[in-house]
Amino acid sequence: MSKIRVLMVCLGNICRSPMAHGVFEARVRAQGLEDVIEVDSAGTAGYHVGAKPDPRARQEARSRGYDLEHLRARQLEPEDFLEFDYILTMDDANYRNAERIRPTDSRAELLRYLDFAPQFDDHEVPDPYYGGDDGFVHVMDLVEAAADGLLEHIRERHTLKAS
Repeated sequence: MSKIRVLMVCLGNICRSPMAHGVFEARVRAQGLEDVIEVDSAGTAGYHVGAKPDPRARQEARSRGYDLEHLRARQLEPEDFLEFDYILTMDDANYRNAERIRPTDSRAELLRYLDFAPQFDDHEVPDPYYGGDDGFVHVMDLVEAAADGLLEHIRERHTLKAS
């Protein structure tokens, strides 16, 4: 069985998508599924290619036991739609940006990340970049909830069992 590949997407790949990446990666590891599920993240814009996640994102992640230090920003490419099973955008604008570069032979399911957190009224993960630390706390709450929902979805759909 080939790996199930999941790509988290926001605008610059330094706040929301690396936070979602780090949380989901930790959930996958905790379930013993790292040999089955691979996680990555990207941005629809190339503003920060090669940069570490925003210091506030790294701090909030660290405060909850997640490590984002190994992540580096990259830009979403059309080839990602051929290599990933799930491409999950943090908001509607990045969904549209991703849809614009999606090739006709895409194999990826393009979805909104918060589709997996129906307990929240939010349908978009807000961009905390221009705000204060509270925005990063809220984003982390959202991405943690969506990570749980996504992992449950993948486990059910692909009949995966935790080790």
